[in-house]
Amino acid sequence: MKKYLDLIDTTTTGGRYDVTPLFGNYHAFSALLDDLLELCREIEYDTVVGIDALGFTLGSAIAVRAEKPSVPIRKGGKLPVEVHKASFIDYTGKEKSLEIRPDALTSQNRVLLVDEWIETAAQVKAAIGLIEGLDAEVAAVLSIAIDDSPTIRELGDKYPILAISQDYE
Repeated sequence: MKKYLDLIDTTTTGGRYDVTPLFGNYHAFSALLDDLLELCREIEYDTVVGIDALGFTLGSAIAVRAEKPSVPIRKGGKLPVEVHKASFIDYTGKEKSLEIRPDALTSQNRVLLVDEWIETAAQVKAAIGLIEGLDAEVAAVLSIAIDDSPTIRELGDKYPILAISQDYE
């Protein structure tokens, strides 16, 4: 296990861990980015898409390091323009939505999809639907950690699923 993962706060409430202490440590965050980029070294992609909110913090940093464009997928109601929208049930059992600008991607894009932690994979599945709905291709899904779920195993049959810490396979 990577030492910087010890910075993730696991004493939280509400069913999620807090990765922001890891982001707040320059050396640890830099090592994380190096390791994530190493995981996707063999993946051909031209655009990084990060999922709101910590996924686009992480995705933007990866995009800068990889010298690729960064595209955010936002939580529902955040973009002040026409959007493509996808609904899903999150890890708490609540219905939520994601949205993306209709001009954000094209059929020319091969996307590295980034989220900081994947619990049920419902949000990732919704994001993939948005990406593919714009005719772009998902090259891989990248995360700090991925929990085991039927949805992530199903997605793993179709896309490379890469993480520093994986609780599935």
